[in-house]
Amino acid sequence: MDGSEADFNLKVVLASFKQCFNEKEEVLLDHYITSWKGLVRFLNSLGTVFSFISKDVVSKLHIIEHLRSSPQCEHYMSLQSMVAYEVGNGLVDLDRRSRHPDSGCRTMLRLHRALHWLQLFLEGLRTSPEDARTSTLCVDSYNASLAAYHPWIVRQAVTVAFCTLPSRKAFLEAMNMGSPKEAVEMLGEALPFIKQVYDISQRLYAEHSLLNLP
Repeated sequence: MDGSEADFNLKVVLASFKQCFNEKEEVLLDHYITSWKGLVRFLNSLGTVFSFISKDVVSKLHIIEHLRSSPQCEHYMSLQSMVAYEVGNGLVDLDRRSRHPDSGCRTMLRLHRALHWLQLFLEGLRTSPEDARTSTLCVDSYNASLAAYHPWIVRQAVTVAFCTLPSRKAFLEAMNMGSPKEAVEMLGEALPFIKQVYDISQRLYAEHSLLNLP
């Protein structure tokens, strides 16, 4: 990890997901953006192996930030208000990308899928034995989430790239949470917040038949 990441602490990032939803279980987009930016810092601190994901996430975050600063920003306060506004006004391409290629619904769906991958991977790190291969954990998490939406050539390249991942111990130390044991305990406390954000979003998209937007 380079000096610019010296003050990075993954616990703070993961715990920030607790602020992403309110008592009505609305996913608040400003907090969601902030939390994802922290996760991007974590991915970037691990080297270039995750750059294909982090770069795509950053581009999607820019789209959501633009919507949050647009004249229609009041409709983009939460995931729920965004879905209601865009679906209600025909601002989502449901069958193929055409008039609304960068709708908020489509963009958030891509972030939602990437969050699922990272959640599964971090949970795998938490529950795996000390000698577990991070490449295997990462490939398994990828295959259970993002792989279904990537073409074969991308899946092959990603699988090869994951073979260069550092050890489980190195991953846990990169979280800046002390010993690997302390990092595992932190993941147990913080990951439920990410899962709750994911579950709320998944239900909302399923209710509106938006889980397979092109």
